[in-house]
Amino acid sequence: MDSLQLATEYLEPKLKGKYIHLDVIFPLLESFKNVFEITEIGKSVQQRSIYQVQIGTGKTKILMWSQMHGNEPTTTKGLFDFFNFLSKDSELAQQIKNKYTLLCIPMLNPDGAFAYTRENANSVDLNRDAYLASQPEMKLLRILYEEFKPDYCYNLHDQRTIFGTEGFNLPATMSFLAPAFNNDRDYNEVRMKAIVIINKMNRALEEYIPYQIGRFDDSYNVNCTGDYFTTQNTPTILFEAGHFQMDYDRDESRKYVFISLLSSLLDNYENVIVDNELDNYLRIPQNNKRFFDFIYKNVKIIDNSVEKIINFAAQYVEVLENNEIYFKAKISKVSDLEEYSGHTEYDCESMLFSENGINIPEIGKEANFYLNNLTEFNNGVKII
Repeated sequence: MDSLQLATEYLEPKLKGKYIHLDVIFPLLESFKNVFEITEIGKSVQQRSIYQVQIGTGKTKILMWSQMHGNEPTTTKGLFDFFNFLSKDSELAQQIKNKYTLLCIPMLNPDGAFAYTRENANSVDLNRDAYLASQPEMKLLRILYEEFKPDYCYNLHDQRTIFGTEGFNLPATMSFLAPAFNNDRDYNEVRMKAIVIINKMNRALEEYIPYQIGRFDDSYNVNCTGDYFTTQNTPTILFEAGHFQMDYDRDESRKYVFISLLSSLLDNYENVIVDNELDNYLRIPQNNKRFFDFIYKNVKIIDNSVEKIINFAAQYVEVLENNEIYFKAKISKVSDLEEYSGHTEYDCESMLFSENGINIPEIGKEANFYLNNLTEFNNGVKII
C-alpha cells in the first residue's frame, strides 16, 4: 500500500494555504452529513459553532481534536483529507470504521482560527487550560472526554519552521510525543501504550521522510492538555506537523498527517508491549531549534567604522491581511550561526550589506537590503 499516494488521492482541494477558519470548513462538514454523524456541540467565546464528527462503530474509541491553536491549520487539513478517505467504502476504510469509533473536533478554537492567533478570543492558550478548564472551548473538550471515555486521545498541532531533527540537517516534518504524567517523566503502562502507536507511525513515515520525524520535548505541565489526559490514565499522543522543504503553505506536510493517522489505525491496539518499544521511541531524534528560514553567510558589514565579516538570519512572520496570510521576512539573529541551518542559505561572498544607507543588519527590520549596492534581496529572497 502506498500511503503517500492515498494521501494525495484524498487531499481536499478546498483547503489550501494557511488561513483555514470556520467559514472554510463548514461547507465540507455539511457535505459529510450523509456519511458521518456531525453535531454542533457548543460555542466559542465569540459564539462561533464548534462541531464534532463521529465516525465508525468499533470498540476502540479515539478522541481527537485539531486547531486548538487557531494559527495551526495543517492538521486540520490532514484530518479532512482523512475524512475524505473514510467517507468511501474501500475495504481498508471499512475495516477502520468497524474497528474504531472516532470522535473528532476539527476546529476547537474557531475564534483563534478566524483571527489567526494561537490563543482564543480571551487571549488564553487553550493548551495551557486543561487543568482549570476556564474557557468555554476547553470546557467542551473536557465534557466530551468525560462522556466519551476514550481509549486514546490525539492532540493535533503544528510546529514552527525553526524545528529540525537532532543530528540531521533536516526539518522536523512530523513530530510526536507521549506526554509525561509526572515531573520525573516516568514511563508507565498508559504512556507506553501511546509510545507503541508513535512507533508505528514513525515506521510508516520513515518510508517517505527518513530522518524528518522528531520526538517532542516531554517536560511535564499538568495544565497542558496531553499531560492532563495522561494523568487521567488515557494514553495521549501529541502530533506536531512541521516544515517540509520549501512547503510554507504546508500542503505537502498535510500528507504526512494523513499517513500518520492512517498508520496509527492499521493494527489492533491490543498489542503486547515488547521490551524494545521504549528504546525505539527514544531513538526517534529529538526536536531541536536549529533552523531559520534564511541564513546569509560571509556578509561584510561596517560596525563603528570597522569592517567585519558576519552571518545573519531572517525568519518569516505570518501576518493576516485582507483574508490572506502573508509571510514577511524579518532579521532575527546576527552571530556566527555555526549551530544553525537555513531552509534557504546564501553565500554573500564578502559583499557589503546596505539598507537605507546603514551597513549593519538590525534585528526586527524587514529583510529588504542590498549587497554591494547591486544585488537586491526583497522579503528575504535574492532578486535575480
